[in-house]
Amino acid sequence: MEQQERIRPDNKTVKVWKHHLQDEIDASFLYGVFASLEPDAKRKEILSGLAEVETQHVIRWQEMLMAYNVGVRKRQRPTLKARLMAWYARRFGSAFPLSQMLGEEANEVKDYLTLHRNSTLEEARETALTLAKESAQHTESLQELTGTVGEPWHKTESGGMIGNIVYGFNDGLTANFGLVAGVIAATSDLSTILVTGIVGTVADALSMGASGYLAAKSELEVYEHEIEVEKEEIRLMPDLEEDELTLIYTARGVPKDQARELAREMMSDPERALAEKIQTELKIGEVYATPLKEGWITGLATAIGAFIPVAPFLFTEGMLAMWISFTLAMVSHFAVGATRSFFTGRGLVRSGIDMFAVGLGVAGVGYLVGELLERFFF
Repeated sequence: MEQQERIRPDNKTVKVWKHHLQDEIDASFLYGVFASLEPDAKRKEILSGLAEVETQHVIRWQEMLMAYNVGVRKRQRPTLKARLMAWYARRFGSAFPLSQMLGEEANEVKDYLTLHRNSTLEEARETALTLAKESAQHTESLQELTGTVGEPWHKTESGGMIGNIVYGFNDGLTANFGLVAGVIAATSDLSTILVTGIVGTVADALSMGASGYLAAKSELEVYEHEIEVEKEEIRLMPDLEEDELTLIYTARGVPKDQARELAREMMSDPERALAEKIQTELKIGEVYATPLKEGWITGLATAIGAFIPVAPFLFTEGMLAMWISFTLAMVSHFAVGATRSFFTGRGLVRSGIDMFAVGLGVAGVGYLVGELLERFFF
C-alpha cells in the first residue's frame, strides 16, 4: 500500500505506538550509557550491541508512524526517568539499572505480544511480533549480565514485598489524609483529631491487611493467565522457547549439547513443553508468599502511611501542626507516586504529580465534607 493511501490510525493506537517509540528511545540511550561505563570488553560488546538494536527499533517505529501520516519529532529525547537511571549508573554503578532494564524488556515482550494479538493492521502485527522476539532475546543477554534465568515478563507472585509496601503505604496515606483533613475542618480540638486519626490508621491497616490476605488467595487466576501467555509464546516463538529451556537445563548442570537436545525433544510436543515450562519456569505450585504474610506486610505498610498526617499532632498543635501535616502528606504523595512508576512503567515525574493531585483532591473533598458536617450538625 502506498504511503499516501494509508489512513491515520485512531488516537488510541497512535498513543500506543508513540509509547513504544519512547520506550525504545530510552532503551537505546541507557544501553549506550551502560556500555560507555563498562570496563569489561565482553560485557561492553553485549551492551553496545543492545544499544544498536534498540536504535534500529527506534527507526522502525519512526518509519511506521510517518508511513501512517503521524508526525514525529526530529529530535527524540529520553524521559526523565531514563536520565535519572543513567545518572545513578554513572555514580553508583549499573547493576541496579541493569536489573530494572531486565524488567523493562520483559514488559516490552508482554506489550508487544498484546499488540500482536489485538492490532487490526497487519504491518503493526508483524512489527510487534518481530520486536517481541528481539526483546525476548535482549532479556537473555541481560540475564547473562545479571546472572538470572527464566522469562521475567511472567509475574506469578502477588506483586512482591516491595510492591505490597508501596501500594499499602499509598492507600493508608491517601485515605487517612482525607479523614484528618475533614476532621480539621469540623473541629480544632486536638484530642478529637488525634483519636480520629489514630482510629483511622488502625482501621485502614486492618482493612488493607485483609485485602492483601484475600488477594493472595486469588493467585490462581494469575497463574491461569500466565499459562495462557506461555502457551501462546510456545506457538509464536518456539525457537526462543527452545533456547530458554536450553538455558534452564544448562543452569541445572546439564552439558550444553545435551541440554539443547533435551530442549528440542521437549519442544516437539507443545503440550509436554507447556507442562515443563509451567514447572521449571513459572514454578506454579510453589508458595511464593502465604496469604498471612501478604496480609501483615500490606497492613503494616498501610499503617505507616496512614500515620504520617497524624504524627505532627503528637508534637505540636494549631495551625503549625496542620501545615506540617499537609506538607508531609503532599511530599509523601509525590514520593510514593514516583516510586510507583518503577512498577507501572509510567514516567517518574508524571506519576508523582498524579499522586500529588490525588492527595490534594482527597484532602480538599475531606475538608469540604468536614465543613458541611460542622455547619449542619454541630
